[in-house]
Amino acid sequence: MLLGVLVVLCFIPAADVTENKILVAQSPLLIVDNKNATLVCNYTYNGTAEEFRASLHKGTDSAVEVCFISWKTTRNSSNSNEEFNCQGIHDKDKVIFNLWNMSANQTDIYFCKIEAMYPPPYVYNEKSNGTVIHVKETPIQIQEPQSTIPLWIMVTMTGVLGFYSMLITAVFIDYWQKSKKNMYHQSDYMNMTPRHPPYQKNKGYPSYAPTRDYTAYRSWQP
Repeated sequence: MLLGVLVVLCFIPAADVTENKILVAQSPLLIVDNKNATLVCNYTYNGTAEEFRASLHKGTDSAVEVCFISWKTTRNSSNSNEEFNCQGIHDKDKVIFNLWNMSANQTDIYFCKIEAMYPPPYVYNEKSNGTVIHVKETPIQIQEPQSTIPLWIMVTMTGVLGFYSMLITAVFIDYWQKSKKNMYHQSDYMNMTPRHPPYQKNKGYPSYAPTRDYTAYRSWQP
């Protein structure tokens, strides 16, 4: 009886020790300075599936599916949530999610999910530690209104105005110096108005009449 039991046990097929499993690894943190982020999901899979689906989820409960990509051995397809700008790319043993035009309110933790769709069995990875994407706020830059006049025209006009200012100043200084010299010359002129001798004041002659010399008449008297 014992021999029969042993023979039966020998014909029981051995269990398959190879487990159909997907493992995912993500970087813990991404700092976004320019509104663009690239999240890489590395994965390992030891099964035989040919059709896969990878998706990116937002939030601790993975409630929001940001975008996904599905692929077979011959073709790929990708889709994105309307609230995000996201595109997935499959590359051998990793999936790359590119996000752009992100805003500060999209800062959160993001999880990668990899699924083996077909043929069965359907498997997906256990939830990873996720990646915190921290989107920094972009400071608002106030741009000063730019002048429509080209720079070279402004430089030329400034040079011309400067030249004319110097020319007018030089003409004014020259005119002022000449005027000053003329004033000095006029003050040096002598007063050439003729003066009458003192003894002729009571003669009754007009001031403009010439004075007669009587000494000549006296010389001819006997």
